Amino acid sequence: MFRWQKKWLAVIALLAGSSLFAGVVAAQDTRIRFQLDWRFEGPGAPFLMAVERGYFAEEGLDVVVDSGSGSAGAINRVASGAYEMGFGDMNALVEFLANNPEGPGIKGVYVVYDGSPAAVFARRDRGIESPADLAGKTMGAPSFDTGYRAWGIFARANDLAPDSVEWQNVDPALRETLLVRGDVDAITGFYFTSLLNLESRGMGEDDLTIMPFPDYGVPLYGNAIVVSNRFAEENPEAVRGFLRAFNRALRETLADPDGAIQYVQGRDALIDVEMETRRLRLAIEGSIDTEEARSHGAGAINRERLERSIQLVADAYDLPTVPDADAVFSSDYLPDEDDRMIFPD
Repeated sequence: MFRWQKKWLAVIALLAGSSLFAGVVAAQDTRIRFQLDWRFEGPGAPFLMAVERGYFAEEGLDVVVDSGSGSAGAINRVASGAYEMGFGDMNALVEFLANNPEGPGIKGVYVVYDGSPAAVFARRDRGIESPADLAGKTMGAPSFDTGYRAWGIFARANDLAPDSVEWQNVDPALRETLLVRGDVDAITGFYFTSLLNLESRGMGEDDLTIMPFPDYGVPLYGNAIVVSNRFAEENPEAVRGFLRAFNRALRETLADPDGAIQYVQGRDALIDVEMETRRLRLAIEGSIDTEEARSHGAGAINRERLERSIQLVADAYDLPTVPDADAVFSSDYLPDEDDRMIFPD
């Protein structure tokens, strides 16, 4: 073989290898580390379903879903860059942005809990039937609890002076126990968490007066999917793909909550399947499948409502600044409205 032929063969082999390497690199999925707000429980089913059924993979994404320890933690971890995306309370997001106006950007991109799950749980035997009956009573909640933080909004919406109750800052693990023992007259907590905890301790709905915040004049949004601004700017199609995959899994979760729980059980074999199925159903009925979400599709916000919510949170939390609605939430990555009409008849 002539020397020039050997050189050309070597060049061709090099180019072929380079093309193959480039193809492998191009085929790699975009990695997204996703932080939940809490443990692997019923409401986390659509995230885990989207992983296990390959919906994220079909969008070219390599998604890892980790359990969390609270909304504030999830938001801080996404803002710090430890995670690209997460699941956290919109009101905690407003607080973070207000306290870090020049800090790392993070925004909501898909509202999952259209209504805040926060609720008041009060003992009927203490004569509590309405918000007015809470005056002079003792209430308990952890200091970071949404109901505790937003108490002023609930109180003013129901003509109750915010300082008319005495608050106890309690450990999350003791909150429901204190109510059952009668050490406090009422507590605040997420509806689908505190109700099940109270029932497991022997206190049922007949023993309680339950006041969900959305039913008592509090228009706050609940949890949303959040993303770091840097990741969204560098990977807009990855964010859109994530939301398409999640939206698909949420549609299937709404259609079959019982079947969706298997994906939670797959991550934590020790869960109480019956309890977590009920928790998921309570989350759907109370916070996800709302009249407003049905009207404009899952995931979206009402601009006027969001602006009002931000101001209410800023006033109640005594925030140093009031974040702009565009900094809190972006609709740019949402699936089309027709695709978000996912609620069963």
